[in-house]
Amino acid sequence: MSGRRGGLAVVASFVVLASACGGSGGQGTEASATSPTPSSATATSGSPSPSPSPDAVTPTPSPTPHAPKNVYGAIASGAFAPATHGIPTRVYVPDNDSNDVRVIDPKTFKVVRTFAVGQEPQHITPSWNLRHLYVGNVYSNSLTEVDPRTGRPGRTISVPDPYNLYFTPDGKHAIDVAEGHDTLYFYDPATWKLQGSLAIPFRGPDHMDFSANGRYFLISTEYAGVVVKVQVSPRKIIGTVSLGGSTVDVKVSPDGSVFYVANQIRGGVSVIDPVHMKEIGFIRTGAGAHGFAMARDARHLYVANRLAGTISVIDTTTRKVVKTWNVGGSPDMLQVSADGRQLWTTNRFGASVSVIDTKTGRVLHTIAVGGHPHGLTLFPQPGRYSIGHNGVYR
Repeated sequence: MSGRRGGLAVVASFVVLASACGGSGGQGTEASATSPTPSSATATSGSPSPSPSPDAVTPTPSPTPHAPKNVYGAIASGAFAPATHGIPTRVYVPDNDSNDVRVIDPKTFKVVRTFAVGQEPQHITPSWNLRHLYVGNVYSNSLTEVDPRTGRPGRTISVPDPYNLYFTPDGKHAIDVAEGHDTLYFYDPATWKLQGSLAIPFRGPDHMDFSANGRYFLISTEYAGVVVKVQVSPRKIIGTVSLGGSTVDVKVSPDGSVFYVANQIRGGVSVIDPVHMKEIGFIRTGAGAHGFAMARDARHLYVANRLAGTISVIDTTTRKVVKTWNVGGSPDMLQVSADGRQLWTTNRFGASVSVIDTKTGRVLHTIAVGGHPHGLTLFPQPGRYSIGHNGVYR
């Protein structure tokens, strides 16, 4: 599930699936009562209005209108976008308990800075053009903009219930996934003016990923177990598939032919045919299958099994689990180091971050952070641009 505190409760040995990825199952009513009217976003902290920002700049090279042979070719290349040159590598970890962000130096594995943000920070999202990071403060209905060159927070942007944040591959739209409202809000990422919204007719819209050509995306619904297909332009729902359980992270395959969807309750990963919106396979990984990260080779998919305390490695060519690492803790959201040698994960129920060797599966370091760490990001990373979440690049 997402990661808010107080969401669905799962009995037996399943601890609580509620503090999954996004949080509270009853949060929809709460957020609706306190959220701003989403007519347009407003910026505070010295910015009376959200003036155009460098986020309007096109990255190099720009996205192509046709589907690439390998969606993840840019992340596999190891090449960094010019916008990231000179930015120190840091790991940013949001915490739901203390309402702050811990900044870790990945060379020393030590927390080098902590700064306060809004209430219930969930994910830290790199901007589309890789110039900023955004912390999604769910209960404060705001984004905290962070300058990755200094590692310090800047202005605050008001948007409703920002459980998750994504950007369309062409950079024209920022998508605020308001899980508690069952709604997607679309913004201009340069001015943060509202462009429109789309209601999702299922509980708990959660994580998503785009097709290879960027024309549509699949989004999971944590509390309904349904995956929804949404066309970007014109904006509308064009398909659904019911998988049952609790659907969480979503990842398109390297060739764009299928999507992978993690399911916490079913304990594995669905393989979805996006054309016919059908489940064509199921890969059992472990209890609480939750977060994804694509390996630097752009072939292997890491799966965090939060309740099992394991990480599975799926070969996307055979669609089979080739390794399972017993890492302990409660691995949640994942990030891969630029050289591909380390896998970083928050331990959702363990007040820590683990660093795992991707050759051996051995836990190299455990770093104490806040009580409920969630969607960490390791920044910068190779790639042309960000499509959001906690650091997904193309």
